Amino acid sequence: MARLAPQTVTLHGHDLSYVDSGTGPAVLFIHGILGSQRQWGHLVDAMHDDHRVVLPDLFGHGESAKPLGDYSLSAHAAAMRDLLDHLGIETVTLVGHSLGGGIAMQFFYLFPERVERLVLVSSGGLAREVNLVLRSATLPGAAQVLSVIASAAVLSRAEALGRGAAKVGWRPGADLGAIWHGFSSLGDRGSRRAFLATTRAVIDIGGQSISAHDHLEGALPVPTMIV
Repeated sequence: MARLAPQTVTLHGHDLSYVDSGTGPAVLFIHGILGSQRQWGHLVDAMHDDHRVVLPDLFGHGESAKPLGDYSLSAHAAAMRDLLDHLGIETVTLVGHSLGGGIAMQFFYLFPERVERLVLVSSGGLAREVNLVLRSATLPGAAQVLSVIASAAVLSRAEALGRGAAKVGWRPGADLGAIWHGFSSLGDRGSRRAFLATTRAVIDIGGQSISAHDHLEGALPVPTMIV
């Protein structure tokens, strides 16, 4: 796929990066923690002949701003609503991965009249389990540890190890590659601060701290796929 140049919209004083491609029924793809619009890029060619595909970078991620402030599910959902308003999109199919699944469900809870379908991929909000690395980000001192392990010196050594492993036949999977790209984006203080704020909004040391079951039980049903 030829990489589409992202566009930028200013929402409440902060720049949000997104790709908007194709015509037809709108599909909004919401990435997870340490993700970005890049992870969905391969779907543009597959879908934009008969769908309008919108791929945002959430605030605190990718090329979007990393402001001080609210990184709760509701704040992210409201930002997605504002993006759709800017694009003149009334109703949408929501596809959310990990944190993005939690945001998609929160969007539906807040703005049910604007959701046609939900697709939840390894979604947050459905169980307590979560990666140990993300749980450790809620501990005291996590900011200081992260500033060391995401430093240029440590990342360059890890990249060198990866190149050495590749020479003997090791090939990282797509998921590992996406995680590495996200982790390597934490080299600046603003990105680390946004990552920790986002993580701590939905996770505690025991796992996921927010459950969709508390919010969606009485909501009107929409066609939903859980992957």
